[in-house]
Amino acid sequence: MSGAKPEVAHEATDGPAAVASWRDSVPEASATDLENLLGTGVGAAQEQLERNGGFLPFALVVENDGEVRLVAVTPADAQDGSDGDFDADTMISDLTELLRQNRADFRAAAIVCDILLVEEETDAIHVAAEHRDGSVFAAVLPYAANTGTHEWEFGQLAADTSEPTVWVD
Repeated sequence: MSGAKPEVAHEATDGPAAVASWRDSVPEASATDLENLLGTGVGAAQEQLERNGGFLPFALVVENDGEVRLVAVTPADAQDGSDGDFDADTMISDLTELLRQNRADFRAAAIVCDILLVEEETDAIHVAAEHRDGSVFAAVLPYAANTGTHEWEFGQLAADTSEPTVWVD
C-alpha cells in the first residue's frame, strides 16, 4: 500500500494539562463522544498498521443513537483498476464532503489518516474529531517500524490543533 502522506508541521499542545484544559471547555457528553472517536480511531489505525503495514484515510461517526460507525471511501485510483499510489489528500476531501452531506445523521465525526510529521521526521496516526456543538479535538500518535523485531513502535499520544470541517458552511 503506497501513497503520498499529508505532511504536517505538528503544532502539538502536549501533555496531560492540554487534554485536561480541553475537556474542561467542552460539555461532558461531547467530550465523551470525541474521546470515544479518538480511541476507536487510534485503535483501528494501529490494527490496520499491524495487519497490512499501512492504512487508508477513514472516518468514524457517532450516530444520533450513540452507535459508532466506520465511513470509508474508495481511492480514485482504485476505481480504474490500478494498484499504484493513491491520493490521501483527495480521499480526505472526499470523506469530509461525505460527512458534511450526511451530518444530520450523526452527532460527532472524526477523520483518521496517516501523516508525516515533518519536524520530527516520523509517521503518525492523526485523528481530528468534531462534535456538532462546535467542540473539536485532535491528536497525533507517532509510530515507526522496528526493523529488529518487525513490530510497530508507538510514541506518546499528543493533542494537536484542529479546525472544524464538517459542521461549517
